[in-house]
Amino acid sequence: MSADYYYTVEKPAIAEFKDRGSKFIAFVFPVETVQDFKEKMAAVKKEHPKATHHCFAYRMGTDGNLFRSSDDGEPSGTAGKPILGQIDSRQVTNVLVIVVRYFGGTLLGVPGLIHAYRTAAALALQLTPVVHKPVLIRYGLQFDYTQINEVMKIIRQTGSGILKQDLQLFCTMEIGIQKSRQEETLNRLKELKGVELKPAGS
Repeated sequence: MSADYYYTVEKPAIAEFKDRGSKFIAFVFPVETVQDFKEKMAAVKKEHPKATHHCFAYRMGTDGNLFRSSDDGEPSGTAGKPILGQIDSRQVTNVLVIVVRYFGGTLLGVPGLIHAYRTAAALALQLTPVVHKPVLIRYGLQFDYTQINEVMKIIRQTGSGILKQDLQLFCTMEIGIQKSRQEETLNRLKELKGVELKPAGS
C-alpha cells in the first residue's frame, strides 16, 4: 500500500457458508468510523436476533492502524482473527466484516470454526470489488463568496474533494486534498488573496 493511496470496498456484500448444519452469514460493509461500525453491528443484530454468535473484525484508517476483532463467545481466536486475516489478505482498510452463526447442533471444533469463519468472510469479500482511493488530507478554507469560482476551479483541477461547505456571503469549506498533490494544491490556494487556509481540526 503506497502512502498516497489505499485500497477499500465501496459496496456491501453478503455470503453464506454451511457446515454440518451450522449456517454462517457474512456481511461486508465499507466503514470510516467506529460510529459507522456500531450502527452496522446494531442493524445486523436487529436483522438476526436469534443467531448464536455475531462475530466481527474491522480495519480502519488510511494507515490501517485502527482495528478490532471479536469472537463473541466462540472459543478464543476461532472467529475474529480469521475474519481479520481475510481483510488483511486483501490489503483493504475502512472495511467491516460481520459473520453471524446459527448453530446447527454439531460442534465443529477449533479447526472447523476457524475454517468456517475464514471461508464465510472470504466469500463475502470476493463479492465486492476492491477500489483504489487517494489518501486525502483535510483542510479548512474561508473566503469571500466573490472568490467561489476561483476556489472551485482549483478544487476540480487538483482532484480534491469537498467534505463540508457553508456558502454564505462569507464561505467556509472543508476539503480533502490528495496527499500526492498537497503541495501544488496548497500553493495554488495560497495565491488567491483573502483565502484563509488551515489543517482541519486545528
